[in-house]
Amino acid sequence: MTPAEYCQNKAAQSGSSFYYSFLFLPKERRDAITALYAFCREVDDIADECKDVAIARIKLEWWRHELAQTFAGKPSHPVSQALLPAIRAYDLALEHFEEIIDGMEMDLQHVRYPDFKSLQLYCYRVAAVVGQLAAAIFGFTERGTLKYAHDLGIAFQLTNIIRDVGEDAQRNRIYLPQDELAQFGVSEKDILCGHASPAFRALLAYQTARAQQYYQQAMQELPQVDRRNQRPGLVMAAIYQAVLNEIARDDYPVLKQRVSLTPIRKLWLAWRTWVFS
Repeated sequence: MTPAEYCQNKAAQSGSSFYYSFLFLPKERRDAITALYAFCREVDDIADECKDVAIARIKLEWWRHELAQTFAGKPSHPVSQALLPAIRAYDLALEHFEEIIDGMEMDLQHVRYPDFKSLQLYCYRVAAVVGQLAAAIFGFTERGTLKYAHDLGIAFQLTNIIRDVGEDAQRNRIYLPQDELAQFGVSEKDILCGHASPAFRALLAYQTARAQQYYQQAMQELPQVDRRNQRPGLVMAAIYQAVLNEIARDDYPVLKQRVSLTPIRKLWLAWRTWVFS
């Protein structure tokens, strides 16, 4: 199996919206973004699936070393080998990859966030930075596109947090800001026990409005000259916003189930957005 095939399998197996967003890209850019996504999956799986925190830290530290080796032109992992051409072709920065690992380490250190400001740092590291790396791969000419990519990444992560409240609770993780739980009268016990009270639904409606605000900001910030190149991000936005709207329409059932779209619907949204953006 070649490094590119390894990354392709990693992306396809996840069923993620990322996969649908780069179906229509030229091969070189598609291979690059697939390698970036595979890297994110590798380090995210460590944070999510490794039960022993000490071992998870060792694995993430290995990836830090592997990144340094990759930027020195000596990758050993299939994902790193696939990333190297992208790093060189699109001038991707080592610091951004290190920020992503910093975000994964936050998952080992924090299972609660006191307020949105502290949550923002996490969202920046695990999502906004990825958005900026992706924007560089897709191609841009205006600096405003990086601001668009930043805010779109935040919007994606806020959507993930809303969608995954129940799954995260099973890992004893609550990403909803603690001060906002208190503001709406929702206890940690409500979330950990899966109690979807009216207060919980009001809290989720508040989180949804914030996510939608970030989507709106991002779209306003995207320079028209870069819109065509940034279509993969617009595809993802269409899919993620459809999920968010579905969650709201179903009255926030996220404590009991993970709301998702069918592959056919994702493909249709991807095609429609690509053609008409």
